Amino acid sequence: MIQTQLASLVRSAMERAQSSGDLPAFPIPPFQMERPARKEHGDWSTSIALEVAKQAKMKPRDVADAIVKALGADPAEHIAGVEVAGPGFINIRLSHHWLTGLVRDVEQAGEAWGRSSATAPEKIQVEFVSANPTGPMHLGHGRWAAVGDTLARLLEASGNTVEREFYVNDFGVQMLKFGQSVAARYLELLGQKVEIPEGGYQGRYVIDIAKEILLEVGDKYRNVPDDERVAFMRVEGQRRMLLNQRLTLQRFGVEFDVWFSERSLHDEGAVERVVELLKQLGHLYEKDGALWLRTTDFGDDKDRVIVRSTDRMAAYLAADLAYFMDKLRRGFERLIYLVGADHHGWKREMQAAIRALGEDPEHCEFLIGQFVHLTRGGESVKMSKRTGEAVTFDELLDEVGVDAARYHFLRVSMDQSLNFDLEEVVRQSQENPVYYVQYAHARISSIVKHAREQGVTIAPLENVALEELQHESELDLLRKLGELPEAVEVGARRREPHRMTRYAEELASLFHSFYRDCRVVTDDEALTQARLHLVTAAQIGLRNTLGLLGVSAPESM
Repeated sequence: MIQTQLASLVRSAMERAQSSGDLPAFPIPPFQMERPARKEHGDWSTSIALEVAKQAKMKPRDVADAIVKALGADPAEHIAGVEVAGPGFINIRLSHHWLTGLVRDVEQAGEAWGRSSATAPEKIQVEFVSANPTGPMHLGHGRWAAVGDTLARLLEASGNTVEREFYVNDFGVQMLKFGQSVAARYLELLGQKVEIPEGGYQGRYVIDIAKEILLEVGDKYRNVPDDERVAFMRVEGQRRMLLNQRLTLQRFGVEFDVWFSERSLHDEGAVERVVELLKQLGHLYEKDGALWLRTTDFGDDKDRVIVRSTDRMAAYLAADLAYFMDKLRRGFERLIYLVGADHHGWKREMQAAIRALGEDPEHCEFLIGQFVHLTRGGESVKMSKRTGEAVTFDELLDEVGVDAARYHFLRVSMDQSLNFDLEEVVRQSQENPVYYVQYAHARISSIVKHAREQGVTIAPLENVALEELQHESELDLLRKLGELPEAVEVGARRREPHRMTRYAEELASLFHSFYRDCRVVTDDEALTQARLHLVTAAQIGLRNTLGLLGVSAPESM
């Protein structure tokens, strides 16, 4: 990545300046190259001179002058100019040779353009969605599916080994209530008058599941003991809901490597073992008939129940800790949890409990997202017209399609609530960002097709005079193309996949500006070839960016 190369050059220049005596000896801290706010200030800038001025006991501008002098003593071919600005900023302009050479770099890399090798690659698990198998997925699940999958793609593109995992909450009271609800609807379909259990599931989908089971097994479970009927309906209902979730996520372009059952932790004794471990470590105590974990000793605001008093069953925290220990057993070096806005307290609780186990929570990241508000033309949409119930994720996909849904779920940082307007999302115009980006990709295909129809054969890259690319719109497009590796690395490192939609829109905008300003197929054969390769490189950048977002790159629209 160019910013890494430039930072290395600046650091080497500082070391040379120290050796020559232009700068005193002091430890050079890590620093970043930044994009200047204004184009006339160059392509990259650093404030390192201001940061070390106190250590150097010099004015920041004098430090910057010494660094620039050392840079000039060993010029790099990709730097056209370096200058000191303001109180001591160092601004760097990239050379025309380096910018045009990006066309070659992008075409040669192809699908790999934007990818990099991590300096310290990790084995990372990303757990996301993890919807209860007791009902259809809602819009929040859709948002986490888009965010989690794109984050995983960015982490992979940055050189890490990533596993996507869905935690199936198939144990506990809610699953029992679900089984009872399906059983009640089953008996109801057989003509019996029954009551839905208190706290049970009322949705129309429960009736649909009961109908499917009735068609499959008939009245076999009419006269069996209640416990047997409920157990069967729980298992069958869960199987159908999980299948529905898998199919919805596959439709959305999300494939999980592992579907992990919470029930397996209980069946295999993992939950009991983690409770026993905490007991041996001396962190549990009895109170009001329950077993409590002293999480306040480890940073929590209150102690937490680990075994309930009512039924002496392990509380959800015990299962969460058993699940955490299982992840460690599988060799993951970093664990990323994507959870909803109602999990702030759980995050603090888990961090404290992990410390109680003697483990380091620094290897666990809890990314907390906000809600999705569905609107149509600015008016809130609460219920589905078809079912009269909450709009499901599947219904959203039916109306707006996968590409539009994924892109709009990703446009806003996950720590901000998202307004999802159905009319805006499906509008096919330049104001619709996903349409705007996809249209840029399709337009390039149209340009290449037009060139061929005009009898123009795209020459091999080694025979193309890329120095013909001189127009400012061409160079702006190249600068943005060169930023893709940086955008991927920063998006992965900061866990901010929404940055990729911003990059996609900026790249598309610069391409559309180029298209407005520069005719590709002209009477100048050398210029035509250079511009055809430029748009080919731009298309690769657009396609790779859309691919990281899980959005298609159409050839025509």
